[in-house]
Amino acid sequence: MLRQKPQPNHPGQARKEGDNQMEEYTPQSQDEKNQQIKRWFQDNLRIIVSIIIVVAIAGGIYSYSNRGTSDTATDSGSDQTAQDQNAATDTSNTDAKPASTSTSTTKVSTASSSQETESSFVETAGKGDGLTTLARQAAANYLEKNADSALTKEHKIYVEDYLRKNVTHSGGVHIGTSVEFSKDLIQKAISQSKNLNDKQLKNLQKYSARVSTL
Repeated sequence: MLRQKPQPNHPGQARKEGDNQMEEYTPQSQDEKNQQIKRWFQDNLRIIVSIIIVVAIAGGIYSYSNRGTSDTATDSGSDQTAQDQNAATDTSNTDAKPASTSTSTTKVSTASSSQETESSFVETAGKGDGLTTLARQAAANYLEKNADSALTKEHKIYVEDYLRKNVTHSGGVHIGTSVEFSKDLIQKAISQSKNLNDKQLKNLQKYSARVSTL
């Protein structure tokens, strides 16, 4: 009995079988890719959402910044226009009616002065004068009209210090400050000075030596 030789596969048949194999593997590969993509999205969902939020916030900030810059430029232009208009108005007003350039000033004298009333001497401070200086001037003005040869320089130092401590005056002394010394107060100071003993007068010598106008 003769055996039949196996016939080789026809090329078309081989190609058909290969196609069947590709058809068998292609759907499985696609599913795996879909599963991988899905898994990647699930694993990175939070990161993706965070990135989207950051981009949205950055876009909003950028948009707001540009709008603020535009508004500022508009406001600056409006302010400049208003300033130009005001300047033009001021110029026109100046041309129509020139402003007076003359100014009046009150000059304050820096020199001291004295004024006698019926019952007192009013001393006005000049530059560098203090309350002691004004008291000295009041005593000198009084003694000029009521001379007393018994008074020494030490007595006069006592008199001006007495006046300084007992005159009614509040606040400091500045240029133009006026202080009123009553004649009764000056006379009382002179009387008190005459009650000083020799020790007290000698103690006043260190002060009288510093004043050359007594």
